[in-house]
Amino acid sequence: MEIKLPNPKLIGDKSLEECIYERESVRSYKDKKIEIDKISQILWAAQGKKGHKRTVPSAGATFPLEIYITLKNKGYFHYNFEKHILELITDDDLCKKLTEASGNQHSIAEAYLNVIICAIFERTTQRYGQRGVRYIFIEVGHCAQNIHLEAVSLGLSSVPIGAYDDNKVKEALDLKRRIEPLYIIPIGYPK
Repeated sequence: MEIKLPNPKLIGDKSLEECIYERESVRSYKDKKIEIDKISQILWAAQGKKGHKRTVPSAGATFPLEIYITLKNKGYFHYNFEKHILELITDDDLCKKLTEASGNQHSIAEAYLNVIICAIFERTTQRYGQRGVRYIFIEVGHCAQNIHLEAVSLGLSSVPIGAYDDNKVKEALDLKRRIEPLYIIPIGYPK
């Protein structure tokens, strides 16, 4: 199953400066669904297309990042940036497994949306060798900051999570061997 996402808006309701000022880590969320247009906007900010380029800079245009999401009680999806769609992987709710793989951080279980930023390292290391690893870590920071600022602009809150067991996250999300999880970002309406 595929979910066609609405086209992103290029003008928001808040200035970039307001979003930077208001951004903070929030770990508790209302039990409230996030609208599909807001999910679309967040995913576009993370890795969306803008012509033949993307919303996040990438060393040598190697684009190692892959974006996956969980939606509370809706399933687990891959974001296909080329088509701007969500591709359903499973309709199982993986939030409990993802929470357990992350040291039981409750924000993952509470969030309606969890964005999991992953990377396929060889896309970049084939070109840059071991230095490509550094470039990927820089790129994931660009991507995560876009997500956090977009969330603020949409009236949502988020928190960056890097404390998790890599192997347990890979198992919970059934990630292929070469796909490495780098960041989990729970997103929801703040309490």
